Amino acid sequence: MTTTDERNWAGNLVYRAERLAAPKTQEELSAVLAEARRASVIGTRHCFNDIADTTGTLISLAEMPREIDVVGDAVRVSAGTRYGDIAPQLQRAGRALGNLASLPHISVAGAVATGTHGSGDRIANLSAAVRAMTLVTADGDVRELRRGDDDFPGAVVHLGALGVVTHLELDTEPDYEVAQRVFDAPRWADVLARFDEVTALGDSVSIFTAFESTDVARQLWVKRRVPHGEIDTALIERIGARPADGPRHPIPGVFPDACSEQNDVPGPWFERLPHFRLAFTPSVGEELQSEYLLPRERAAEAIDALQTLSSSIAPLLHVCEIRTMKADDLWLSPAHGRDSVGIHFTWHRDEPAVRELLPRIEAIVAPLGARPHWGKIFTMPGDEVRSRYDRWEDFRELQQRLDPRGIFRNAYLERVGL
Repeated sequence: MTTTDERNWAGNLVYRAERLAAPKTQEELSAVLAEARRASVIGTRHCFNDIADTTGTLISLAEMPREIDVVGDAVRVSAGTRYGDIAPQLQRAGRALGNLASLPHISVAGAVATGTHGSGDRIANLSAAVRAMTLVTADGDVRELRRGDDDFPGAVVHLGALGVVTHLELDTEPDYEVAQRVFDAPRWADVLARFDEVTALGDSVSIFTAFESTDVARQLWVKRRVPHGEIDTALIERIGARPADGPRHPIPGVFPDACSEQNDVPGPWFERLPHFRLAFTPSVGEELQSEYLLPRERAAEAIDALQTLSSSIAPLLHVCEIRTMKADDLWLSPAHGRDSVGIHFTWHRDEPAVRELLPRIEAIVAPLGARPHWGKIFTMPGDEVRSRYDRWEDFRELQQRLDPRGIFRNAYLERVGL
């Protein structure tokens, strides 16, 4: 069997596909699917596991027409479009998205399919902004699904199991500005004791740690919509933090040029909500990622318990980020039905060592209700993952109805029980 030499963004995965197809039209896409024995879709390749892998045809939408159409209070985009490319066009129309992930380099369709998120106590993940989607099914039929349709909440976070999403329509709101401030070295004990107060300091709040110390976190990033009042300096003092004396990068020892503007300087929402600028390589590039989303009420307990593994985590870790999100109603969203806190690990690219450590992390977070991020590395058994989702069987029925030939099935989906 000949295979492609296509790799994911991190370089830790070589896709096993027999061929790569890049259709230029929806008709060509339907023809590719009609001939495919197995198929999966790749976007910006920012997944760290084999969720998009296949032994058949790997489909790239990069050659499909690029569309960004702002109509009223929505924007319709072609699936392979990056968030960073949508934003300036939205701004010109006086519109904005309600949230963004930490990097603007990812495709809309890939982020939505895996339940990827930004941060904010009152903000749901990126998938929750979807109001409509166009799906090409295994038999080449085109289906339009809209919010309010029976299948819609099952189809949005779909893991690539239902078909090929070609277009998405997203909610927008009036244009706004954001300013962000960074604070150094908050004390863990005080952050965890006042967790709800800390995450309410801004519209989007991130806590960073490298697990160098069980006494202090590394940084606290606070993003607030403009205009805003004064930040709660009394709370900052109570948690032992101090204002950063210059720009910061989340990862120790990395120069901050790639990061979005700090120091409370207002700017467009799309230049402040992400941590990284579109023109730069985000994070460190050569990395792996894992993330676990917990019920909000168990998050402080999980973070405290993970400190017991500091000596094992720190040597493999670039940085760990803790963020919050509001509950949604999407069946396979990691935040389905509960306000959640994500504990995100950015690892050095030593996959054997990371996979050896993850069961110890999962032994702590799994009993607290953790759901792994679909696009990142985890070792939690499929039956345990399935037990976290009360609409799992409903999704399986939807999958079997939309893909009766099983052409979108792959090893990843089989591991999790689809």
